[in-house]
Amino acid sequence: MSVFTRSRKSALAGVVALAGASALVLAGCAGGGTGGGETSAPPTEERDLTLKIGTILPQTGNLSFLGPPEEAGVGLAAADVNEASGDTGLTIDDIVWGDSGDTDNKAYATTIQTLISEGVSAAIGAASSGVTKLFLDDAVASGMIVFSPANTSLDFTSWDDDGLYWRTAPSDTLQGEVLGNVVAEDGHENVAVLYLNDSYGTGLNAVFQETFTGAGGTIVEEQSYNTGDTSFDAQISALMASNPDAIVLITFDEIFTIGPALLSAGYPADQLYLVDGNLKNFGADAKWPADISMEGAKGTTPAGPLEADTTFQDRLNEWWTGEGNSELTDFSYANESYDAVVLLALASLAANSTDPADIAGKLQEVSGGSGEGEKCDNYADCAEIILGGGVADYDGFSGPITFDENGDPTQATVGVFEYGADNNFTRIG
Repeated sequence: MSVFTRSRKSALAGVVALAGASALVLAGCAGGGTGGGETSAPPTEERDLTLKIGTILPQTGNLSFLGPPEEAGVGLAAADVNEASGDTGLTIDDIVWGDSGDTDNKAYATTIQTLISEGVSAAIGAASSGVTKLFLDDAVASGMIVFSPANTSLDFTSWDDDGLYWRTAPSDTLQGEVLGNVVAEDGHENVAVLYLNDSYGTGLNAVFQETFTGAGGTIVEEQSYNTGDTSFDAQISALMASNPDAIVLITFDEIFTIGPALLSAGYPADQLYLVDGNLKNFGADAKWPADISMEGAKGTTPAGPLEADTTFQDRLNEWWTGEGNSELTDFSYANESYDAVVLLALASLAANSTDPADIAGKLQEVSGGSGEGEKCDNYADCAEIILGGGVADYDGFSGPITFDENGDPTQATVGVFEYGADNNFTRIG
């Protein structure tokens, strides 16, 4: 087993890579948002709170495959909060569900105005960093919290957001380092990259390349494309001509065109590396050609701690199918979505308020980011601590979280996955 550590002048404390199982645990990233003001409500005061939240998650667009697990996480968390409402005095009102779409179809433009007019305290979303950037200023101007379970762009760290932007997903600083280390550990030396030319793709690509070249590797070709592009022939030809021993694909749903084209051109699947934007169970998707095998390809994505227990995923499916939906086959960012709702509810409880600024002022505290608090791992137990006059430190399904003053988790886990013969992926670390 090899151990790699790397120090940075930023808030990144380190990256630990366990090469044998490729399990990578990362601590110390920086996020987006600043802590709000304190409220003076006595912690043991009786609560009678109705919290209203909405979603701006991808029901359509190039990240639509992330919508179901994210919405399931939100719905299950709200159900758990409401189940404990008799003891806590806080209820989550009917969720205002909305589509974020993508930067091409622009569904977010209608949704954000709906959420503002509905007066929600917080919007869960978007999944795409590029989409969030297009509505975040409007949300902040309205005084609404924006809490993303999946934004990873480095730009949110320093966004002027009045303390109203938070995220449970780690920044691309973390995933980029993990990806670079995994590709290097697998023995690759000459790598080509194809990336989406937006804040997500360029940021993740930059950190990956810095890490990989720092480990002695060489980038032999770099190609990009824009949202809405449908032909990638020129980029694929350039990648193949560079004769790489691995190709990193930083894309969204364009993988359904790019992946089969590369494999049909004879490129080995076990030399492909994917990321959170395109890591999908292709064997369960009719859009993927049945005769195109991804066996041996690997990918990375933020994920909760590696556990054999599937109880949480079973509960997600029970809630999701109970709403009339087909069973989930992908659970990407479900953990982060669930934790976002629980943290909002705990912060509201701690502030004894549903005002967005008051809630934002308690989010760092209930995550353990204030450096004080009693550990708890579910809403009911954390709420009991708060109502008893204590400080709760919630450790969730996505990890310890522990927000810094910018609203980013300082502890997170990035999982490593590998595709099997069925074109579905299995977590290997």
